[in-house]
Amino acid sequence: MKILVDANIALDVLLQRQSFYVSATKVLGLSKGGIELFISASTITDIYYIVRRGLKSKETAIALLKNLLTSVDIAAVTGSEIRQAIDLEWSDFEDAVQYATGENIAVDYIVTRNTSDYTSAALPVVTPDELLGIIISNA
Repeated sequence: MKILVDANIALDVLLQRQSFYVSATKVLGLSKGGIELFISASTITDIYYIVRRGLKSKETAIALLKNLLTSVDIAAVTGSEIRQAIDLEWSDFEDAVQYATGENIAVDYIVTRNTSDYTSAALPVVTPDELLGIIISNA
């Protein structure tokens, strides 16, 4: 199974956002069970910026990114994904890029807390709790 992890899930773990930390941590832990987790290259810079700003430490932000990359692979964002995202004409361009990236690497799911941003998606877009439920039911 291949899953594209949206930035908000990674940020929930890295910034230890209390309401979301447990389920987001379980999602990232799926990589230890043979599930392939990906994060798009375009979100890495966003994650770094938000973590550095939130924790006010470049060193901590870099260390956390390195740790994140032990759980996820980076999915390339090329001109193809950007053009595809533009053609989607979604109101949120970042989400369109995520979707195009997921489509081009043939993920089974995109996991995000903001499923409402993907209402016109053909790929399944699920919350962390929904994803965990799917995996349990398929076990």
